[in-house]
Amino acid sequence: MHPAHPAGGHHGLVGRRLRRLLQLWPFPDRGDLRTVIDPLTWSCPLPLRDYPNVVLGHGGGGRLSADLVEHLFVPAFASTALARLGDAAVLPAPAGRLAFSTDSYVVHPLFFPGGSIGELAVHGTVNDLAMMGARPLYLSAAFILEEGLPLQTLGAIVDRMAAAAREAGVAITTGDTKVVDKGHGHGCYITTAGVGVLADGLDIGPDRARPGDVVLISGTLGDHGMAVMSVREGLEFGTRLESDTAPLAHLVATLLAATPGVHVLRDPTRGGLASSLNEIAHTSRVGITLEETALPVRPEVQAACDLLGMDPLYVANEGKLTAIVAPEAAEAALEALRGHPLGKDAAIIGRVTAEHPGLLVAKTAIGGHRVVPLQMGEQLPRIC
Repeated sequence: MHPAHPAGGHHGLVGRRLRRLLQLWPFPDRGDLRTVIDPLTWSCPLPLRDYPNVVLGHGGGGRLSADLVEHLFVPAFASTALARLGDAAVLPAPAGRLAFSTDSYVVHPLFFPGGSIGELAVHGTVNDLAMMGARPLYLSAAFILEEGLPLQTLGAIVDRMAAAAREAGVAITTGDTKVVDKGHGHGCYITTAGVGVLADGLDIGPDRARPGDVVLISGTLGDHGMAVMSVREGLEFGTRLESDTAPLAHLVATLLAATPGVHVLRDPTRGGLASSLNEIAHTSRVGITLEETALPVRPEVQAACDLLGMDPLYVANEGKLTAIVAPEAAEAALEALRGHPLGKDAAIIGRVTAEHPGLLVAKTAIGGHRVVPLQMGEQLPRIC
């Protein structure tokens, strides 16, 4: 017999077992359950409000999935394209070139001082677009949820994500939800992809650094990484450490309006500023020299790094950018950054050189030099 036949294969086995169970399970007050339920087509729909936690059915594509989308995601994200519930979002095509980026977010814990995985999932992707000089327009969002995650927690994440999207000026237009077994997902993972538009003639990239260029940072280093670590490890530092997570597209637009001399933009997230500058040095085949005494680091962040044996150069940031600009554009770039709320602590921190190509070198406070290499691993896993 063909295994797809109701009486054969897996379907037949399940059906026979369920029929046997129903034979042993009469309902005296409503008669025999066999007269009410067809065991081969039976399902148990429950409205969203009846579930305090995520269950496997929320990712199954049935009524529970529909309830989750229609009663949680669609109202929160308030996107016309998303509300149509099609297999793909149909969007107007902007004039200019498109920038496209994607990133996944697995930060633990889900909430931390200054933000949550919801804000990160928006800020991280829109900032990647902004680092190419693009104006972010649209996001997709895919959620991997762990069975047992409180729906109240998911709702808080989604609300924060929606608020971050509004602040960044982007629409969340399409998405997906899957649920994994309890113990396999650490609550919630999010993947976002973003589309932005670039003006014609704009050419910013990690291969455009040139000897003589000036290196700037838009603010203090290590705020995000140490804020997450303080919560994860239950550390008390006598002062509150907060993440710097923020959307940077407006800051970038301000910088680009001030000077055409911007060659490279990067947001120093995982691996910190050291990783970003090493990648630029390698891609552009130049050397970069930093002035350690010029690096802006909050005293409380420096103290936390000293306690944990970490270097702020390697600690993640989520609301900072590093800019490499032509030497004649340096002062205008610095003034533009400092004139924006997200760049008030901006500083010139180094220069691009033809010496030691591919290497990042830091000049120390005592006048020596040290190579700042790419790390083999990661100081702070699951930081974003």
